[in-house]
Amino acid sequence: MPLAIYVLGFAIFAQGTSEFMLAGLLPAMAGDLGVSVPTAGLLISAYAFGMVVGAPVLALATLRLPRRTALLAFLAVFVIAHVIGALTPGYAVLFATRLVGAAACAGFFGVASVAAIDLVPASVRGRALAIVIGGITVATVLGVPAGTFLGQSLGWRAAFWTVAALTAVAFVGVALSLPGGRPAGAVPRLRDELRSMASPALWAAYGTQALSFSSMMATFSYLGALLADTTGLPEGWVPGVLALFGAGSVLGITIGGRVADAHPGRTLAIGMSGVVVASVGIALLAENPYAVVPLVFLMGAFGMATNPATNVRVYANVGAARALAGATVTSAFNVGNTLAPWLGGLAIGAGFGYRSTAWVGAAMAVAALGTVALGSALERRPVPVLARA
Repeated sequence: MPLAIYVLGFAIFAQGTSEFMLAGLLPAMAGDLGVSVPTAGLLISAYAFGMVVGAPVLALATLRLPRRTALLAFLAVFVIAHVIGALTPGYAVLFATRLVGAAACAGFFGVASVAAIDLVPASVRGRALAIVIGGITVATVLGVPAGTFLGQSLGWRAAFWTVAALTAVAFVGVALSLPGGRPAGAVPRLRDELRSMASPALWAAYGTQALSFSSMMATFSYLGALLADTTGLPEGWVPGVLALFGAGSVLGITIGGRVADAHPGRTLAIGMSGVVVASVGIALLAENPYAVVPLVFLMGAFGMATNPATNVRVYANVGAARALAGATVTSAFNVGNTLAPWLGGLAIGAGFGYRSTAWVGAAMAVAALGTVALGSALERRPVPVLARA
C-alpha cells in the first residue's frame, strides 16, 4: 500500500473523532455555553446534516481541482473551523463551525475515497478503502474515549484544540505523500458525473451503505444504557464492552478489506446475516451478560466487515466519472448514522425498552440484505443495445 493511503486514513481518523466525540462532552458544553443539554445535542445533528449535504455539493464544486489541492483545502477549512469553535464564547458561532467543519470533512471523505482507488490497482481497491475508511473505526475505538477524557480533564475546548492539531499533522502528511496535478485522463465534466448517478444498481448500493451501518448503530447508540439497565452490568464494565465492540469493528473491517475485492456480494450477505443473528441474540438474551458481551463483539465484527464491500459495489457501478458517486457514499453513511438513533429512540419512547433497539437493528440488517439481493439482480440485468450504443 502506498504511504498516502495510510495518511488519508489518519486524516479521516482526526476528522472522525470530531464527529463522534461530542457525545461525551454535551453536559460540560451546555453548562459553559449557557444552553440546555438537548440544545447542545443539536451540535451533533448539525454535523450530521453538514456531512450529508456537504459531500455531493463539494465534490462538484472541486471537480476540476487537482485532488491534493482539494484535500488540502478541506483540511485547512476543518482546522480553522475547530480553532474558531475552541475560541468562541457563544453557541451560535459554534453551531456554524460544526456545519462548516462537517461539510469540509464530507468533502475530504469523498475526494479521499476516489483518490485512494486511483492510487492502487483495481484488485486491491477494497483493501485500500478499508484502510482509509478504517480511520472512522479507529476514531470510535480510540479517538472518542480520548476526546471525552480530554474534555472531562481539561475542558471541552481542549478536545477541539486536539482535533485541530491532529488535522494539521494530516495536512502536512497529505501535502508530502499525495501526488500533485490531475489524474491521467479526460478533464472531469459535470454532465458525466451526473450521468454516472443514473445506474439503479448504484442506488441499491447506496441503500446497502446506509442500512448496513445503521443496523449496528441502532443498537450501539443505546448500548451503554442497555448494558447498565437491562443486562445489569456494573457501570465500570460498560466502557470495556464498548471497547470490545470497537475491537470487533477493527477486526471486521480488516477481514472485510481482504475479501471484498474478490467476493463483495458474499461478504455483504455473510456480514449482514451475522448482524441479524447477533442483534436478535442481544434482543432475546439482553438480561444475560455472558451472552450479550460476546454478541456485542460479533455485531461489530460482522457489521464493519461489510463496509469495504459496500464501497466496492458502488465503484463497480460507475465509470471514470466517479467523484460525485464517491462523495454520495459519505452522504449515505451519514443518513444511516442519523436514521439509526432516531428509530431506536422511537422504539424506546414507545415503551419497548432498550432491548427493542436490537430488534430495530435486526430489521435494518434484513432490509440491507434485500438491497444486496436487489443490487445483484440489477447488476446481472443485460444492458439494452441502445444504452450500450
